[in-house]
Amino acid sequence: MTNKVQETNPFSVIAYLGSDYFCDRENETKRLFDGLKNGRNITLISPRRMGKTGLIKHVFEEFDPKEALCFYVDLDRTTCLADLVQTFGKVVLKQIGMPSRRVWKEILSWFKSLRPVLSAEPATGAPQISLDIKPTEAEASLDEIFGWLEKSKLPCYVAFDEFQVITEYPEPKMEALMLSHIQHLTNVNFVFAGSQKHLMTEMFMAANRPFFQSTQMLPLYEIPEDTYFDFAQRHLERNKQTLSRETFHELYATVYGHTWYIQCILNRLYQYGTRQIDRQALALTMNDILEEYKETFRTYCKLLTSNQLSLLKAIAKEGKVKEIGSQEFLQKHQPGPASTIRSALRVLIGKELIMEDKNGYSVYDRFFGLWLRR
Repeated sequence: MTNKVQETNPFSVIAYLGSDYFCDRENETKRLFDGLKNGRNITLISPRRMGKTGLIKHVFEEFDPKEALCFYVDLDRTTCLADLVQTFGKVVLKQIGMPSRRVWKEILSWFKSLRPVLSAEPATGAPQISLDIKPTEAEASLDEIFGWLEKSKLPCYVAFDEFQVITEYPEPKMEALMLSHIQHLTNVNFVFAGSQKHLMTEMFMAANRPFFQSTQMLPLYEIPEDTYFDFAQRHLERNKQTLSRETFHELYATVYGHTWYIQCILNRLYQYGTRQIDRQALALTMNDILEEYKETFRTYCKLLTSNQLSLLKAIAKEGKVKEIGSQEFLQKHQPGPASTIRSALRVLIGKELIMEDKNGYSVYDRFFGLWLRR
């Protein structure tokens, strides 16, 4: 393999690079854009690394910044309401940018409990805005942020990514609290995105939950194989590389069409610059990736009980398992006593090591599943 890279690697695994490097999602883009534009809140559900963050940022780029304000708020690492407000507030202030003296006075007069602080960045001396939030005033601070957006002259669109984490906050009745702040807003619409399907579905579809049927539901599935092949081929040809449909089919099938894993493999193939990408080149690339992750995967295994690990390995060997309790599966793999399988499965799903979808159960991390299979 040659280590030749030309221009920007078009197969990003970290950031959204723009529409030219964004594969398909035309239907989802239209539905999300139209929903927000017409005053609907959206619930976007997909497994991790299927591309929901990229889709949100792609749709936000579709809005003219002179006609709408868009805010992407990642809640994944928040653990309480104060964390949410801190994260949300930073995103809003960053969008405002470094304010003029007049705007700064307006910010101070509006965000009374948030207490914005203007200071100098230690390394460069550049001015920056930070927030000083007291946990006891977090709800008041949240109300101030929403109030600021509500009075904006432009419509505002806010995406809360990994929204299901609010159910784990220590504050009681977080869903009801969030809805109480959101339901009366007329100038702000929301995307509630999440990767834990069962939690997100319960939050927005269970009749006893505050957000019941309050949003348009938008599930995110795999990008069709032919569409993804055309996208990959177009960018590889720019780098004077060729990829056969048969080789791409093997790549796509190996990771079950899961977006991030496809991107990760294509990113390496582009980097290596192999002129004719065949099955051997694909196998070598996959081997490189799995070798890099092996110590991490070994650590995962050490954190599981023997019953959990046995079940995980059995599912990995099958790839997809429709019925965990079927006699065929139990006799073939002997993952342990039937009495322990159900509890082991619940733990593995809770740890996001096993994913359940319409086709059955599979190892959530596609590379981990391949490593276990080997």
